Amino acid sequence: MTVPAPRARDVRRADTLARFSGDVDCWVSSATPDGVPYLTPLSYLWDGETFLLSTVASSPTAQNLLRSGRTRLAFGATRDVVLVDGTVSRVLPDDATAAAFAAATGFDPREEPQEYAYLAVRPVTVQAWREANELAGRTLMKDGRWI
Repeated sequence: MTVPAPRARDVRRADTLARFSGDVDCWVSSATPDGVPYLTPLSYLWDGETFLLSTVASSPTAQNLLRSGRTRLAFGATRDVVLVDGTVSRVLPDDATAAAFAAATGFDPREEPQEYAYLAVRPVTVQAWREANELAGRTLMKDGRWI
């Protein structure tokens, strides 16, 4: 297998932002109060600054995220990884944002019989790499600022 040359930081950042805008789903990690990990896939809407997620308000994911206020999101396959560590808050989107979420994800929580929580994830750290030769310099955002 031929390993491609490592991407420059600006290319890696552009690829990462394209993934945020182009993908629909990510893996969302959380933990119970006693530290048991919990991982689930969720759809999202990226607005250029935050990820908007939605899940059943009483679900372990919602409860864990709201209690801790933190998450890690994972995008891509093992040879094209993006990891985002971020802060979580519950939000009440306006009608336009809720409609944009439904259009982007193909799922409208407003139409579900159960109560759904909308959760905003603001990135604090972003890392991206494809192969071992991109591990150095994989951190693209630190403390909420692009490097």
